[in-house]
Amino acid sequence: MAITSTYPDEYKHWQPERTEIIGDRAVTFRDVCVHQIRMGDIEDPDLFVADLIWKWQESDAGKFIMEHAVEKPYWTRQADISSYGHLYRIMARLSDQNQTFWKLKWGNK
Repeated sequence: MAITSTYPDEYKHWQPERTEIIGDRAVTFRDVCVHQIRMGDIEDPDLFVADLIWKWQESDAGKFIMEHAVEKPYWTRQADISSYGHLYRIMARLSDQNQTFWKLKWGNK
């Protein structure tokens, strides 16, 4: 069974990798998944995940992302086929330097 959408052009958050010259250095920016939340099959998952996103945003890792993201971070939701629930991902556009710092300090937790 195929899943289709009547609004295919609505998703405009993700952007391809971009390199800019800042000062005398080339700086690359890309979208990175900075946090994942698995949510069970509940009545209104967006309502329940809002509290978890807020708590993550107030953590040290969340504060770093909110301060250093080039653009406002966004979240995505998709079906989690392993648990028949939902998988939320918080995505942020970071420079290579900030991405490396974030991965070394908070990545893979």
